[in-house]
Amino acid sequence: MDQVKRLIDAGARLIQLRDKYSAPRDFYQDAETALRIASDQHVTLIINDRVDIALALKSDGAHLGQTDLPVPAARRLLGDEAIIGLSTHNIEQVQVARQLPINYIAFGPIFRTQTKAAPDPTTGLRTLKIVRTLTNLPLVAIGGISAENASGVFAAGADAVATISGVVGDAAKIAENFHRMLASAPN
Repeated sequence: MDQVKRLIDAGARLIQLRDKYSAPRDFYQDAETALRIASDQHVTLIINDRVDIALALKSDGAHLGQTDLPVPAARRLLGDEAIIGLSTHNIEQVQVARQLPINYIAFGPIFRTQTKAAPDPTTGLRTLKIVRTLTNLPLVAIGGISAENASGVFAAGADAVATISGVVGDAAKIAENFHRMLASAPN
């Protein structure tokens, strides 16, 4: 949970807790600790993939992938106040997502990413621009985002970026990386 503390200290206001490899019990315990840390600092914390854990801990919401619990079911379980986001990887998925009870759409991978074992094909900035025209929901760009390419991602229409290695890849530089990424965002 050191990463959560470092992100909060750097100024993060929303954190998505993602752990693709831990056993459910271990992830639950980590999420419980992370949520306590985030809540104490008035930082929003959403749980990746695991609606059951988000529900059990009463987190601020959940982020879902294409093969996770269907969004309408997650919304029924988590309630109207929960933040629910959905990852999309092509135009067709975005068109479906627009009709769902979600708070934001994540789209990508924009660039090649190392954080997934079998990532979807990269979409690129051109497709991100098209997606921006298809929805008024907040649009979060995902996949291979770094401080070096983030300004182009924002220029293509993203409201926010989600990154793992671009910020937490070097634990000693989380604050520095976070501020470099933040500097790429439009005012």
